[in-house]
Amino acid sequence: MLPLLSINWDPNPELFNLFGHIPVRYYGLLWVIGIACSYFVVRYQYRDKKIGDDKFEPLFFYCFFGILIGARLGHCLFYQPEYYLHHFWEMILPIQFLPDGGWKWTGYAGLASHGGTLGLMIALWLYCRKMKMHYMDVLDMIAVATPICACFIRLANLMNSEIIGKATDVPWAFVFERVDMLPRHPAQLYEAIAYFIFFLLMIFLYKNYGKKLHRGFFFGLCLTEIFVFRFFVEFLKENQVDFENSMSLNMGQWLSVPFVIIGVYFMFFYGKKKNEDVSDTILMHPHLHYLRCHLLFEACSRFRISLKGTSNILASTHATKSNLRKISKTILPSDYTLCFWTFPA
Repeated sequence: MLPLLSINWDPNPELFNLFGHIPVRYYGLLWVIGIACSYFVVRYQYRDKKIGDDKFEPLFFYCFFGILIGARLGHCLFYQPEYYLHHFWEMILPIQFLPDGGWKWTGYAGLASHGGTLGLMIALWLYCRKMKMHYMDVLDMIAVATPICACFIRLANLMNSEIIGKATDVPWAFVFERVDMLPRHPAQLYEAIAYFIFFLLMIFLYKNYGKKLHRGFFFGLCLTEIFVFRFFVEFLKENQVDFENSMSLNMGQWLSVPFVIIGVYFMFFYGKKKNEDVSDTILMHPHLHYLRCHLLFEACSRFRISLKGTSNILASTHATKSNLRKISKTILPSDYTLCFWTFPA
């Protein structure tokens, strides 16, 4: 059955060419736009939380190189290991060596979102160690901005006529003329629209419920919504590499499963474990002087307040007597926690 309507899609991937050898592609431009949008969203959150620019400024470089290295290695090792393990320098450099001994600039045409996510998480761990920041706080802020970056990346794939959908007769089908003349699902566009909606949801939740949601929630929501959608949209896509044809689920789906599991954990379980023996509640008050967490032992001892079991610090810290000393060493002067004690009757 012929489609009622289809869109013939054949844009030139090159926007312009520098010096006759270095093409500037829509793909790279849209990546830059996506990263720039994420940059401004995260900067807003840092300022909203009154975190200094001296901590924010290095973040871009950690994120940029973490995503780039992770996405590149993810593509090469997950999807084309048989080629790139024998062409190591093409994995590292944005060029392709030709049989006649020459070379051709290709850019980093192969980038995998799963690898980029893993690379970003590792880079942020290194960043947090350097900046003395809580890992989950930074992951939450990055998570709010991630969907808008993912949206532009999928638009970049659309401009490259890659990651195409399966043949279909839906009236909005695209004919990717650089591939064949079959009307297909514009799977890249499906993902771009979904990720933009996820971004709007993230902004809404941050603006209205950001201070009520527990640490790790935004990180978990980001992983869950993106990779659940990714899992199901893969059913509408053509496999990217031949070995996927013999698989019940393709590589993108298998790689999405652990990210969804991690996301669900951080949304619903992380930071919510409570000891059954809760004897005291330590409340945070926004208008008085702060008391450092490591003074809690001395203060409680002086006032003979029991710390047996778990004390609940509402400054997003759940501390037991055994690990309170460890927590106190990680809290910076800027993270002072003001505490009140509820005396037993």
